[in-house]
Amino acid sequence: MDEERETQSRAPEAETGSGVPDAPLAANGQEKNSSGLFDWIQCIVSALVACILIFVFIGRTVGVDGESMLPTLENGDRLIITRLFYSEPQYGDIVVLRKDSFKETPIIKRVIATEGQTVDIDFETGVVYVDGVALDEPYTNEPTNVQEDFEGPVTVPENCVFVMGDNRNHSADSRMESIGCVDVRYIIGHVVLRLTPVSKFGAVS
Repeated sequence: MDEERETQSRAPEAETGSGVPDAPLAANGQEKNSSGLFDWIQCIVSALVACILIFVFIGRTVGVDGESMLPTLENGDRLIITRLFYSEPQYGDIVVLRKDSFKETPIIKRVIATEGQTVDIDFETGVVYVDGVALDEPYTNEPTNVQEDFEGPVTVPENCVFVMGDNRNHSADSRMESIGCVDVRYIIGHVVLRLTPVSKFGAVS
């Protein structure tokens, strides 16, 4: 009888002992899964915040509307522009600007001359001269044969730029009185990258 009682009293201990180690293991597994999920969520949120900060403070996207920058840019292209550390536009820069005397929406043009430089155009040959030197312009769609309101030579005022579209005979630009030389304060940013179409993704020059 004593042996039976001792066996019965030990049986529950054995059952209880076999179940105890499983509980902390399961809890640890759940904690690891929760921690891993939290890390993924934190990474995604951080990436989204970084993207927002980049577009707000460093760059933004704009779309090309029209064909004035052919063949360099096409209608519907999506571009990244930035104004960060961009205080002195240079010849050849592609910029996005707003000139309310022309239209309220931004336009995209190429910088041809900066302050103090003199621009003249021979509309018969289609050649553009800056400070008496003919420009080599492989980026243009055609020679500059359309005069618009331009009466040269024109010296670019201080803190201004002279801009034209690459599709010279189908572009509203500094040749027009409503645009003229553009104050650099009206430049929203310069183009640094083409996002789409994907086949043309990359830097723009």
